[in-house]
Amino acid sequence: MSNLQNTDPCDHSDERGDSRYLMGVCLAASLGGLLFGFDTAVISGTVDMVTTQFSLTDLQSGWFTSSAIVGCIAGALVAGWLGDRFGRKPVLMVSAMLFFISALGSAIPPNFRLLIIARVVGGIGVGMASVLAPLYISEFSPPRLRGRLVAMYQLSIVLGILAAYFSNFMLQQHAQGHGEALSGEGFLHHVLIVQVWRSMFGAEMIPAGLFFLLLFLVPESPRWLINAGMGDKGMAILTRISGRLTAQKEYDDIQSSSRHDTTSIKELFRPGLRTALMVGVGLSVFGQMTGVNIVIYYGPSILKQAGLEMGSALQYQVALGIVNLIFTLIALSVIDRLGRRPLLIGGMAAVVLTLGTAGVLFSLGNTPGLLIVLVLGLYIASVALSICAVIWVLTPEIFPTRVRGKAMSIATLCNWGTNAISAQLFPWYVATLGMHVGFFTFAGICLIATVFFWKFVPETKGKSLEDIERMWSRRPEAGRLKAEDKTV
Repeated sequence: MSNLQNTDPCDHSDERGDSRYLMGVCLAASLGGLLFGFDTAVISGTVDMVTTQFSLTDLQSGWFTSSAIVGCIAGALVAGWLGDRFGRKPVLMVSAMLFFISALGSAIPPNFRLLIIARVVGGIGVGMASVLAPLYISEFSPPRLRGRLVAMYQLSIVLGILAAYFSNFMLQQHAQGHGEALSGEGFLHHVLIVQVWRSMFGAEMIPAGLFFLLLFLVPESPRWLINAGMGDKGMAILTRISGRLTAQKEYDDIQSSSRHDTTSIKELFRPGLRTALMVGVGLSVFGQMTGVNIVIYYGPSILKQAGLEMGSALQYQVALGIVNLIFTLIALSVIDRLGRRPLLIGGMAAVVLTLGTAGVLFSLGNTPGLLIVLVLGLYIASVALSICAVIWVLTPEIFPTRVRGKAMSIATLCNWGTNAISAQLFPWYVATLGMHVGFFTFAGICLIATVFFWKFVPETKGKSLEDIERMWSRRPEAGRLKAEDKTV
């Protein structure tokens, strides 16, 4: 990793580019996804303990769960503008610092108010990273590998979720194993045994620090450099990752696509790009309305309602995290071969079926808990193989470079806004109408989403970012796909 900043094209004559260099840069950027996943999932193991620690009301407990999402919305709102103005890399470094500050602040707060502030700060970091990390990887990747490399970001999110589940479980087991020592003294004893939720949050400092350090070793996005008037630096990076001949073509395409255009946000509402924005927002909103983050936030509570004890619920949550990882790896291996649309549409059909089945099982009552775990496992597999893998690949690649940051901010803002609303309302919704109605509602929304994706989402496999931009310019404003846009 020590030479990731070296962009001398003379060192790499292979016309296919330096694949190890490309992989190293994308792996470093993908750590933003790992932190995203960890920060999202760590909350599930701490809610009950924090509620007891600070004697929270139901309203305060809900605010504790959703406070980071408020920060995510703020981070997503400013990340695109900051990334377009100052570059992708420096804003990602700021997000890494915010992750670290939040993890430390969440581990040591003397009161609930400071804990909430720390969680909001971490949410801002998550929001920034969720916009700029996949965008950075997309701009760095050649067309033949872009789907696989950007899907690494989703893989990192899944690894972060699993790491948080496993970390929470192991720290809880350690604390329970030393329960007889509750009268001990010292800071480590306090955070590892007496108030173990503090160490659950503090564990995030390790990947946050690593992410910050690795970002010193990676270059700026070549497309951003070219659009910012630093063509020589951008060309050197393109040459290293793609080879001289391909790099020259990409350079010319980037120059051509940005030469006569402004970067006003109004451009997103011009014919063609209006449809791209609709697709990006649709992916973001429907991605949240699959209910996947509800299972992440409230997984133990859902499994307890299925009749499982709390200890078993935590163990099965880890198992669901492993299923998520396995099927994300499968999606990663096939997304550039099968394409985005087959995974998205086929997987979403399976999501509808599994959510509907879960609703039926909860409505029957007295259903064996393991059967519900099995259905939830199939649901997680379907989501991981479809929209969770596709959304972070497709959303950044459908927008032109000159507006990509702003467009990603809008799409990601919609993502987090929908997340906040669903996370806040889910406990009340299922308490009022029943868990089965919650699953049936998600199934109905996912059915609508599947139709939307079939009608409006294009196939982008193997196309350069500039080719995708030209595709929008020739599409009818009605938005329905032409036949050639449904295939490669």
